[in-house]
Amino acid sequence: MSAEAILAIDGPAGAGKSTVSKQVADELGLEMLDTGAMYRAVTLAVLQAHVPLDAPAACSEIASRVAIELRDGTTWLDGIDVSVDIRTPEVTRAVSVVAAHAGVRSALVAHQRHWAATRAAGVVEGRDIGSVVFPESRCKIFLSASAAERARRRQIDEANAGRTVTIDELVADIERRDQLDSNRAVSPLVQAEDAQAVDTTGRTIDAVVDEIVQRYRAANPSGEAVDVSA
Repeated sequence: MSAEAILAIDGPAGAGKSTVSKQVADELGLEMLDTGAMYRAVTLAVLQAHVPLDAPAACSEIASRVAIELRDGTTWLDGIDVSVDIRTPEVTRAVSVVAAHAGVRSALVAHQRHWAATRAAGVVEGRDIGSVVFPESRCKIFLSASAAERARRRQIDEANAGRTVTIDELVADIERRDQLDSNRAVSPLVQAEDAQAVDTTGRTIDAVVDEIVQRYRAANPSGEAVDVSA
């Protein structure tokens, strides 16, 4: 598959990438790859192995040998469903540190490109999809939202998981992750020059999804990019 057919959706933590990407993929009849779940799975493996987060060689070795599978919205690590485990506060706090290691990113980018190569088209979301993983994409979206809005959404997720966290704590954590993601040496979070910015603050999911679907179809007018039979 040509990387041009990938719909690349990037943006900071809590901007709504996973939810929006899944609905956009459903609307277009495409598969979706949640690269954030992949980095979370590696982070979980690092934590389980009691490896220091700031040990690049050890973290990269784990990333290169673990088996990660994404199946219908679930995440599997070495044959075990870790969909719930990768969303814990411990993993959330650690993932930006682990994801900053060059070896970790190299291993997972290779995995992401292999996934795309076996499909006619797809929706891929993350931090560096349009800027690094698939720079040839015809349609790149940079999804954003205010820190306060992202904290509000995260608080709802935490409450649904039975955890109580204050808005102030969540805003501080979000701003810390933004700082780490935007300033890492390898593949920092950045809006690609040709990416289209979409701010989700105060907007419904349906409205954001409709806008992105229209932009993707405008970038792929011939329709060959949405042929998933190949």
